[in-house]
Amino acid sequence: MDLDAVRTFVAAADARRFQDAADELSITQQAVSKRVAALERDLGVRLFTRAARGTQLSIDGQAFLPHARDLLRAAERAAASVRPGSRALRVDVIGRRLAPAALLGAFHRAHPEIELDVVTLFDADAAVAALTSGTIDASFRAVTMPGRRLPDDIEAARVHDEPIQLLTGPAHDLAAARAVTPAGLAGHRIWMPGIVPGTEWAAYYADLAATFGLTIETTGPDFGTDPLLDTIADSRSLATFVGEQTRLVWPADHGLRRIAVRDPIPVYPHALTWHRDNPHPALAALRDHFGSGPPGGPDGEVWTPAWAHRR
Repeated sequence: MDLDAVRTFVAAADARRFQDAADELSITQQAVSKRVAALERDLGVRLFTRAARGTQLSIDGQAFLPHARDLLRAAERAAASVRPGSRALRVDVIGRRLAPAALLGAFHRAHPEIELDVVTLFDADAAVAALTSGTIDASFRAVTMPGRRLPDDIEAARVHDEPIQLLTGPAHDLAAARAVTPAGLAGHRIWMPGIVPGTEWAAYYADLAATFGLTIETTGPDFGTDPLLDTIADSRSLATFVGEQTRLVWPADHGLRRIAVRDPIPVYPHALTWHRDNPHPALAALRDHFGSGPPGGPDGEVWTPAWAHRR
């Protein structure tokens, strides 16, 4: 099986748009389409259904995706087992537009001599498994979730508390507010279709909702960021939560508002995790970079789940 085609399929499945996958892989959109089409011919199935706003995995695509990820991990382990010399420090950042990517970018600027291989795994379980197997060297995650604990050989350090903001359209009741309180959001509809049960971010927002009596709706398919922003922009009643450092781009006529949430400030507790026996020489520099000062975060009273890894 053509691993480049498999890698392209996984990138397209994660990005939900062939152009975004092309940008990530540094190839053309036409090349993405050709690779996916070739893989579909080899498998004899359709992996995507295509729509005006992007792509969606077919039933067969959903079934193939976890096996495709396993193929890529196996290929990487095979190559790493015979790769001469040192390899890049491989770090999982959960999403390339989220705060962990910015944190890793700051490390790269401070240590340009260290080669990085940036990956995006789905959730904390996948990250811990990859740390245990040596597929990755470090990961930025919220740990630990209720009912779970990190394995004894996985270390963690809480390195950044990211404030959560409310995102609304221009016609929303709260659009003119400079700040809102968590308790003041009770009764408002907060829509987050990207929440997946069992993940660390699902656990975080479940605790946030329970603590402050919020209604967080997860109904409806997750078509990605752009359709979410389109819906929020046109709605008088729906809002959503985003991290303060989440990079979002929307058309000027959307008029979206990012509103601070305070008293207390809900923060997402990003922790750096790694395997205690990992010998990569650059891992110590990564840990030292984030351990050289207090965890980043806002001034003032903050809220985070009781299960979050302590500072």
